Amino acid sequence: MHSEVSVPRDLPVMVGVDGSRSHLSTVDLGVAAAVRHRRPLLIVHIWPGRYLGSLRPRTPIPTEADGRHLLEIAARRAEHIAPGLEVSTELVNGSASAVLTRLSVDARLLVIGHRDDAANRQSWGSTAAYLAHHSACPLLVYRGGTSERGPVVLAASARWTGTATVACAYEEAALAGSRLVAAHVWTPPAAQDSAPPKRADGVAAARAEADRLLTEALADWAGLYPEVTVERLLVSEVDIAYTVDRASRRGRLLVAGIGRMGRFAELLYGSLGSTLSPQAVCPVLLVPPGWHPPTTAKRQSDATATLADRA
Repeated sequence: MHSEVSVPRDLPVMVGVDGSRSHLSTVDLGVAAAVRHRRPLLIVHIWPGRYLGSLRPRTPIPTEADGRHLLEIAARRAEHIAPGLEVSTELVNGSASAVLTRLSVDARLLVIGHRDDAANRQSWGSTAAYLAHHSACPLLVYRGGTSERGPVVLAASARWTGTATVACAYEEAALAGSRLVAAHVWTPPAAQDSAPPKRADGVAAARAEADRLLTEALADWAGLYPEVTVERLLVSEVDIAYTVDRASRRGRLLVAGIGRMGRFAELLYGSLGSTLSPQAVCPVLLVPPGWHPPTTAKRQSDATATLADRA
């Protein structure tokens, strides 16, 4: 197992609110995550500052007072949903993407929403897309719907950088009391000019290798989370978009890797995202490489201590 990030246990769940129609639903999602992970909640609003441009904007420019009022409403909402939860707010000036990236270093989880018109556009918006590649902590994106039914769906990678994603998926499934569907993408060999029996042998070998890699990727975490029921799913490269669409509508949470080469992340917010159903879909959790969930770290420590005692 690989780990590059040590996570103090007092880091808050941070929610970014922007005044969009769905911002209170994003707060609700953040509250649920804070309660689930037993963390304080920090609600942040990025105020862009006073407009000094020469062009007249189409809509009124929000004032600093508007930002503080927005935070007050969000905090009241959070306290009403979870009366015992520690809630704080912060108003920060600057660029939303830059400020949230900086603040994510000191957060256990960053929760945001996509743009209001995401169902009619081919991306989440610049801020969410930027954070999908640069957030220092896991990024939870509200996409119009939440559900307490269905499995946690993991886009499993065989690379070592994917171990953080696998760990977070197991943790989320354990905390939710949910089963885990681990999906791994494999690439069938090119047909070329070989005879059908030979091509069939190549496909079977490629699938078997993908199954072996998925088994290895899950092995260590399965031992740490024996209570989580896991369903393994091998997905052909040509079926990725369909699988993402199906998982988004039937799962409670979609977990994928973060970074420059995150293919599932690209599908979820990029141009290929237009293939997804326009109806509300489950939240997605994007995990940076090297992230180590505190719950998993404790289980690893307990397991090591148990082995030492037996020795």
